[in-house]
Amino acid sequence: MTVTIIGAGLGGLVLARVLHRRGIPVTVYEAEPSPAARRQGGMLDIHPWNGQPALEAAGLIEGFRELVLPGRESYRVVDRNGTVLADRPDDGTGERPEVQRGELRRLLLDSLPHGSVQWGRKVTGVRALGSGCHEVSLADGTNVVTSLLVGADGAWSRVRPVLSDARPSYVGFTVVETFLFDADTRHPAAAKVVGAGSLFALAPGKGILAHRESGGTLHAYTQLRKPSDWLDGTDPVRVIEEFAGWAPELTALITDSDVPPVVRRLFTLPAGHRWDRVPGVTLLGDAAHLMPPNGEGANLAMLDGAELGQALTAHPDDVETALAEYEEAMFERAAAEADDEDIYAVMFGDDAPRSMAALLTGAE
Repeated sequence: MTVTIIGAGLGGLVLARVLHRRGIPVTVYEAEPSPAARRQGGMLDIHPWNGQPALEAAGLIEGFRELVLPGRESYRVVDRNGTVLADRPDDGTGERPEVQRGELRRLLLDSLPHGSVQWGRKVTGVRALGSGCHEVSLADGTNVVTSLLVGADGAWSRVRPVLSDARPSYVGFTVVETFLFDADTRHPAAAKVVGAGSLFALAPGKGILAHRESGGTLHAYTQLRKPSDWLDGTDPVRVIEEFAGWAPELTALITDSDVPPVVRRLFTLPAGHRWDRVPGVTLLGDAAHLMPPNGEGANLAMLDGAELGQALTAHPDDVETALAEYEEAMFERAAAEADDEDIYAVMFGDDAPRSMAALLTGAE
């Protein structure tokens, strides 16, 4: 069995690590030229019901615990004036410790043999060859043939079309991402309002979400309900126009960014997305069940990777049984998550920010 994974995100790397521990060779193809090619997102809260068991299966739970940033399980909700509506400090009893995505990815990369991840190998297409084999075409003009192909390549997966006609659709929200460095010294007002962990500054249809990373960095995501072409061809700094009258310590999270703002649009796959079993190929993470950010995406991807790796090692001579078992459990898990409360309706609905404060405090 040759295992080829497309995408070196957290889910694909957990799968590679689980298979490596069982002596199954694997190659990961990643389009980015190096591990340091771009910032790897922000903070992740790793849950005891999915992300942590995945890291246990990968044999990396102790390494993960060393990456946990203390005090980050604190949450604050404010209105447009900066008035605090809910403030839950980190008292050390939380079950969802926070780590930086980039550090967690580095832990996984360092756990794999050198050369397992092939950097700068962008996939341009996939075609079935029959008998469960697939040919993967790369941008450098080379082709790879594999007997087991796993698409861990995110929202715009090149592997997904082999299994499904589904394509991501815009969910109605655009995000502008900013960073403030050495904030306690250089941006003290913004640092104070964010506090020790995460901030939710909300209003109907818009808001500023921010969290404190290591080294005094504030990482903010300004989110607005807008058409998909909003900000096309214009300076993302104009987003500040949407927050006229907001407290200056909040708008500083936009205007005082130490790096150029980055625009991201949020997409989702259809709820309950699934496919019929196709020999020799499957998907995990966002490639399989892309959803708006709700705190579960990375956790689900890692559990997908762990459970797929465990199924393959349990059925080393029957790959199709392994894939069928994995997919059925994954489909059910993803569908259940899609049926959960819509956090975007809570954060940005007509009753925001009171709705989010109530969720945080458990009030009716």
